[in-house]
Amino acid sequence: MNFSQLVKERYSVRKFSDRKIEPDTLKLILEAGQAAPTAVNYQPQRILVLDSPENLAKLKECTPYHFHAPMALLICYDTTVSWKRSYDQEDMGPVDASIVTAQMMLQAAELGLGTTWVGHFDPTAIRESFHIPEALIPVALLPLGYPREDSVPHPLHEKRYDLDHTVFFNSFPDAAINEDKNR
Repeated sequence: MNFSQLVKERYSVRKFSDRKIEPDTLKLILEAGQAAPTAVNYQPQRILVLDSPENLAKLKECTPYHFHAPMALLICYDTTVSWKRSYDQEDMGPVDASIVTAQMMLQAAELGLGTTWVGHFDPTAIRESFHIPEALIPVALLPLGYPREDSVPHPLHEKRYDLDHTVFFNSFPDAAINEDKNR
């Protein structure tokens, strides 16, 4: 499958089979994250693999969006390592963690696994449940596993704006702001 097909066919899996993820398959997914570009190549991502029954049970207390996956990746960034933009000290850690997450999602899809990006979680509960150090900031949860046979894309999966709705050349027209409210 070529890249264009992969990004169009990949969808957020919300029904997972009980099939365990093979260690070599997980390694390929983690290596895709490792290869992700990060600001100044500081690589502030810190990934916690949650695959024990105890940790998966704890995860269910932190978010309703675990989808009973056999594994989840918690993607964080380390504020002591992440690059800060010199103009305004904006921390690029969330961007770096997001790029890492996206690359792992695409690698998983290429390998026949499913994921869904979960940003809806209780950060305090996550910190307490998994003893997250203060310098690490959780950005995303990535439930990971093989899709169940009845897993299908969300009905809105293929609904996309035309490019002329989201892409502009040289300036943004005033009308581009807040147009999404009619969606």
